[in-house]
Amino acid sequence: MFVRKKKNTSGSLSVQVIQKIKGKNKVIKTVGSATTQQKVDELVLLAKQEIKKIENQQELFVSEKDTEADLLFETLSNASIRTLGPEIIFGKIYDFIGFGSIKEDMFRHLVISRMAFPLSKLKTIQYLYRFQGVLLDIDAVYRFLDKLNSRLKEQVEQIAFAHTKQVLQGNISVVFYDMTTLYFEASDEDDLRKTGFSKDGKHQNPQIYIGLLVGLGGYAIGYDIFEGNTYEGHTLIPFLEKISKKFNLNKPIVIADAGLLSNENIKALEEKEYEYIIGARLKNEPENIKNQILGNTYIDGSTISINKTKTTRLIVNYSSVRSAKDAHNRKRGLSRLEKQIKSGKLTKSSINNKGYNKYLKMTGDVAIEIDYQKYNLDNKWDGLKGYVTNTRLSNNEVMENYKNLWHIEKAFRMSKTDLRIRPIYHRLRNRIEAHICISFTAYCIYKELERVLYDEKSSISLKKASELTHNMYQITYMLPDSKITKSRLLTMDEEQNELYKIINKNFRVSQR
Repeated sequence: MFVRKKKNTSGSLSVQVIQKIKGKNKVIKTVGSATTQQKVDELVLLAKQEIKKIENQQELFVSEKDTEADLLFETLSNASIRTLGPEIIFGKIYDFIGFGSIKEDMFRHLVISRMAFPLSKLKTIQYLYRFQGVLLDIDAVYRFLDKLNSRLKEQVEQIAFAHTKQVLQGNISVVFYDMTTLYFEASDEDDLRKTGFSKDGKHQNPQIYIGLLVGLGGYAIGYDIFEGNTYEGHTLIPFLEKISKKFNLNKPIVIADAGLLSNENIKALEEKEYEYIIGARLKNEPENIKNQILGNTYIDGSTISINKTKTTRLIVNYSSVRSAKDAHNRKRGLSRLEKQIKSGKLTKSSINNKGYNKYLKMTGDVAIEIDYQKYNLDNKWDGLKGYVTNTRLSNNEVMENYKNLWHIEKAFRMSKTDLRIRPIYHRLRNRIEAHICISFTAYCIYKELERVLYDEKSSISLKKASELTHNMYQITYMLPDSKITKSRLLTMDEEQNELYKIINKNFRVSQR
């Protein structure tokens, strides 16, 4: 309630007691009206006394139920309220996929926390205690991590593969393989962490390679970890053989990017009787093939096929959109080089085939300049994309299958951003492997959440879903007479309700 002074048409002021009810102001009492300031002040004082009198009268009519409710709330504390969102959202998917069969509560806590709040292990422990009332000892967590990979990796991969097989209705005829680097903040190397070429641009940081195999749509099949100075082309065959043996895969078509294209890999794939589609490096092809490629006239969508051997062919496709993008990127790279030359930052060591440095050359003993002729000749390749394959698929089928490689790129992007798999602060190999295993499990859950949000045509993004879980609360209270303890979810907002309903609809463990 409050006091309002209302101006009348006669020029006087009315002093009223007002109460807001359902968003509208209601006049409780008009105390009086006056034309002088002194009289108005007296009426305001009377109105305030009236408010106090009304409020005191209201207190006399507080019901017994109201009193009991007040007493109930007096018994509540911060410990009575828990953040339940991550468990009722991610925990249900965790169980649905089958990870609930892993009888390790600590693994469950670490995976679900990685999805809701991707923090260091120490901060994860603090989060679990503060928001969920779960008390974990940091030394116990590290002891668990030391044994996690050897005890659980095999089971985690088997569960992930079984789920992927079910989602894809048993059809795993095509698999996608790629690698990425994960760097460490520590500067020293060991038997696993090595400095090497980093796809993250962290060349000075020790790193490891992680290889990931997924099916159509990016659904996880398996992963492996390699030393940081490993040549990625040497990982493909051993990884495929290990995964094929583990899951009894019947020689699926292997799709990989140009980083894995080498005569050695091609030979090994064919010896093992794998069919493959691998991105081509057109400028590295022999002169006779390059002449065939450039001897054609292309319009948007043009595709040609060139036989490389009796079993392999090179498919080349031209896109006007890709051509414009290639030209833009080359021009931007050239501008960067020109600025660096003007600033004197480029030295003899800068002359290499990395990126746009291939346009640099030396004149005399010390001068570095740009080879504009080489730059201009490169425009012949703008818009051309190549694929090497030994399959009997049509050209269009080869290109369509290769396009799905973006799912694995998205998998790495999701892991690095949403799950913050990097940088890694662990130093010991066992703990590094445990960290990757936890992140792989979290990725499987993320993919399943992504699938149902798409199927339900929800506008909620994965990032938004994670944020919505942060303030889904549960309150625990004791009934005053029976002393029975009860818990209930607090009322959610519209988006939280939508997410909660989608999860309950799609993830009932009994459905499996």
